[in-house]
Amino acid sequence: MIKDTVYSIKTPFRGELSIPSYHFGKGEKSACIVGPTRGNEVQQLYICSQIVKILDKLEKAGAIVNNNEIMVIPSVNHYSINVEKRFWAMDNTDINRMFPGDAEGETTRRIADGIFKAVKGYNYGIQFASFHTPGDFIPHVRMMETGYQNTSLANLFGLPYVVTRKPRPIDTATLNYNWQMNGTNAFSVYTSATDYIDEKSANQAVSSVLRFLTRMGIIKYNCHNGFIATTLEEESLMSIRADVSGIYKRFKEPGEEVAFGDLLAEVVDPIEGEVISQIIAPSEGIIFFAHRKPLVIENCTVYKLIRRLHE
Repeated sequence: MIKDTVYSIKTPFRGELSIPSYHFGKGEKSACIVGPTRGNEVQQLYICSQIVKILDKLEKAGAIVNNNEIMVIPSVNHYSINVEKRFWAMDNTDINRMFPGDAEGETTRRIADGIFKAVKGYNYGIQFASFHTPGDFIPHVRMMETGYQNTSLANLFGLPYVVTRKPRPIDTATLNYNWQMNGTNAFSVYTSATDYIDEKSANQAVSSVLRFLTRMGIIKYNCHNGFIATTLEEESLMSIRADVSGIYKRFKEPGEEVAFGDLLAEVVDPIEGEVISQIIAPSEGIIFFAHRKPLVIENCTVYKLIRRLHE
C-alpha cells in the first residue's frame, strides 16, 4: 500500500486541506474508488475505510492480480465532516456538482479539478454517494444513461437492484457523469444509510466492491455470489409525498412489502400533537426508499415504491 496526497489546498480559516489516496498493486489503472464528497456521508466514509483495510491485507497476501492498480480516495470533503455540514463549510457549495472542475475557479471547483485529474483514465470508477433527500435505501448500484452505461457490469456487484436514470442538466456536473464521458465505466453505490453507520449494509457494500473487483479479474478474493440484480429505471419508481408539514413517524422500512391501503407513516401537528395526516400505500409493492428525518415538509418525497404490477 502506498499512501499519497491526491490534492491539497490552503484555506483562509483553517489548516491546509490534504486529500489522501491509497494505491494497491502496480500497472494498468484498473479501478478507482471514491468516498464521500459531502460532510454527512459517514456511512460512505466507514465503507471506504474497510475497503482500504481489506485491500491492504490482500496486497500483502499477493491477491492483487499482476498489472492492476487500485486507487482509493476515502474522503474528499473531511472539512465538512469535521463540522458536521453536508456541503463545503465555507460557502455551502456541493463538490459533487462541480466536476470536471476548474483549476482557476472557486474553491470547490478547484478541489473537483484536482480530484478529477487524479481519477481520470481508470477502467472502472466506483463512488459511494448519497441522495439529495435524507433517508434510507435498499442497497443498489446507480448509473446515468449517458449512452456509455453498462448495466451488465453493474449486475456484477451482486446488489439487489441496479437503477438507471436519465441525467438532468445538474447531473452533468457530477463525478459519475464526467467519469462516463471520459471513458470510465462509472458506478454509484448506495447503501441503507448516510449520516449514521449501518453495519449490515456497510458490510454488504464492501462485499459488493470486492465481488466486482474479483469478477473483473483485478483481485483474488473468495466471496458469495450475492443477488441476481433487478434493473429498474428511476422513472418507474412511484414517489409518495407528504401532503402537510409536521413531525414525521414512519412505519415501514426499505425492503418491506406493502399492500394497497397499508399505513406507511403519520404526520403529527408539532404544537397540538394530533395526527394531521396519514400516508397510505397507493399501490402494492416494495419500499425502495424511506424518508428518515423526524420532521417533514409539505410535498416532500417520503417513500419511493417499486410497484408490483399484475398481469
